Amino acid sequence: MDFEISELNRKIDKDSLFIQDLRREMSKVVVGQEELIEALLTGIIGNGHVLLEGLPGLAKTLTIKTLSQVLDSSFQRIQFTPDLLPADIVGTMIYNPKESTFSVRKGPIFANIILADEINRAPAKVQSALLEAMQERQVTIAENTYKLPELFMVMATQNPIEQEGTYPLPEAQVDRFMLKVNVVYPSKTEELRVLELMARQTQPKVNTIISADKILQARKTADQIYVDDKIKNYVLDLVIATREPSRHGLQKLKDYIRCGASPRATIFMIQAAKAYAFINGRGYVTPEDIKSVGFNVMRHRILLTYEAEAENVTSEDILRNIFEAVEVP
Repeated sequence: MDFEISELNRKIDKDSLFIQDLRREMSKVVVGQEELIEALLTGIIGNGHVLLEGLPGLAKTLTIKTLSQVLDSSFQRIQFTPDLLPADIVGTMIYNPKESTFSVRKGPIFANIILADEINRAPAKVQSALLEAMQERQVTIAENTYKLPELFMVMATQNPIEQEGTYPLPEAQVDRFMLKVNVVYPSKTEELRVLELMARQTQPKVNTIISADKILQARKTADQIYVDDKIKNYVLDLVIATREPSRHGLQKLKDYIRCGASPRATIFMIQAAKAYAFINGRGYVTPEDIKSVGFNVMRHRILLTYEAEAENVTSEDILRNIFEAVEVP
């Protein structure tokens, strides 16, 4: 086993060389936001979708666009608005009167990287147009089903405070996102750098440094990363604790949790931890990897009761208690 992990470490060293180059290239445009960039990398290596939540002006959209520019892949930005239709996303059938036939016009969803900007500004029927694409990686138009590209990722943004004219994402939609990342304000030093970099007419540009094939190869390598049974049981204990907190002496949380994390949380936690280990050049997953990705994987999967909302208890508070209570292997 030690020999296999050593071999895997050497393979990861080779296949992950692009990570530092990618970070360096993105830093030309994106100042700070290290955790955000790391989460996006975790999502793309872990083959999962990412939801970014934060106030306007915190570079959510800029970071996603910059990531798409350093990747040699197709990119589509979809601005979600109340008048958007499902066909505007997935495509529709077009009638040709000369030939009296219908043909398929594919929508912007047929790209490698999708930016669903302000996703909660469109009603549920539009949001649901993403469900099949995000889960099955395919789209059905009329009677035909079309496969999406092998490298396919949805990155969505939303504003956490403005509620007028917004439509909260249904639980089924939220659960399809591997990670939900809270984007915070930059530090004073970082904001000064933003000012120096962006407060001018000519904006910095980034270069394409990696192909889609290399990302797919990185995914295959990351999928081979070793996960010990103790780590798997640790993940199971964390997820089950969100459903049955009393198992770990957290009876007080029972009144705050309406629904715990789904089995997708268990799957995504392992996938994200493998991707995180890959990004950090390791061939095995540690408990620290689980802690590093745990909040992003589970914060949007815990539904709170009215009592929790009345007492200003957040999913972050609940997860903090769970991670402290569950025994680390």
